[in-house]
Amino acid sequence: MGVARKTKSVSELLDVFGQTDNALSVVELVSKLDQHMNKTTVYRILDRLEDGGQLHSFIGKDGLKWYAKCQKCSSSHHTDLHPHFQCRDCGKSECLNVDISIPSVANHRIDSAELLLVGSCQDCLNQ
Repeated sequence: MGVARKTKSVSELLDVFGQTDNALSVVELVSKLDQHMNKTTVYRILDRLEDGGQLHSFIGKDGLKWYAKCQKCSSSHHTDLHPHFQCRDCGKSECLNVDISIPSVANHRIDSAELLLVGSCQDCLNQ
């Protein structure tokens, strides 16, 4: 489906992503935007932005869905195949700039894959 038009709500949500390089949980996004739009609108816009190749998502260690900016994706093809890291201590999640390759499996077509690495981020290690 993709984002057909850039409404005020879409702009506000994209502005939140413009302020960070880290992934954001859906709970965090709903909380940050609760003065501007309801939870249903946030979820609907996130789905549209993901379908449009502007965001990608992954499931974090807590079972929550996290979203991050796409780099070179389109509505027809997501190219953001990379691992994500989530800090066990502070909860920060981020995309890792590490190339991975998904093996081919006979008699199967793999459309997506997720790899979540959990540990301590640099900030928490230095405390």
